[in-house]
Order: sequence, then C-alpha cells, then structure tokens
Amino acid sequence: MSATITCVLIDDDMDDQEIFLYVMREINPDIFCRFFNDGDEAVRALQKEKDFLPDYLFIDLNMPRMSGMTCLREIKKIERLKKVPAAIYTTSSDPGDKNNALQAGADAFIVKEASMDDLKPGLEAFLTNAPGKHHA
Repeated sequence: MSATITCVLIDDDMDDQEIFLYVMREINPDIFCRFFNDGDEAVRALQKEKDFLPDYLFIDLNMPRMSGMTCLREIKKIERLKKVPAAIYTTSSDPGDKNNALQAGADAFIVKEASMDDLKPGLEAFLTNAPGKHHA
C-alpha cells in the first residue's frame, strides 16, 4: 500500500476540484486532498493551522480575491511551508505566466488539460519529481 499523500488544491472552480481529485486518486488511491476556493481563504487557514503540513500545494493562477501568484508568495512566507513543493495549476499555457510562476517560487507549472487522460501525466510527473518528495 502506498503512503498517504496530502495535497492542497486552491481553485475557485468546483469542477476543476472534482477532476483533480479523480485524477489524483487514479495516481494514488490513498491520497488526501484538501480544497480551498480562493487564495485568501487558503492563506488565512494555512497561517492559523500550525500543525497542518501538506506534501504538495497546487494553486490555480486566475482566482477572484487573490491571484494564484500572490497566494503562492504569501504561502511561501509561512516558514513551515517554504519547502513544500508548489505547482501553479492553470488553464493558461502562456510562457510569460509560466516564467512568472517559477520566479515567484513555484516548482512546476501544470496546465489543466482538456481530458483527464492528458492531465494525469503532468500531475504524476510533479508528484514523482518534486523536490524532496517521491510518493507517487
């Protein structure tokens, strides 16, 4: 049996949350996913819950209230989360967005593919290759 992986997905689209969970459970059935609907909610909760340490962070780029880039920067200011691998998870395939995400501290830039079969390899690669993590 695989070790339990704890992921946080910060995404304002409920359909994207469901697709993410489905694909992640195909990769590892023991995965636990915690969802936040916007960056502000996530940052506040992660600052407050000092014992919560996820294995991975996935952050949508375009969200209301707080952009994914701002959310990433704010989360990386939280000492216990600085080394948690983080991916921007987005519909954008713009090279400028990717460059900005990596400069802001993202470890990966994963495009939300149109099909679950196309999405799975990108998520699986991140879980396998993210710094310090080898759970998939």
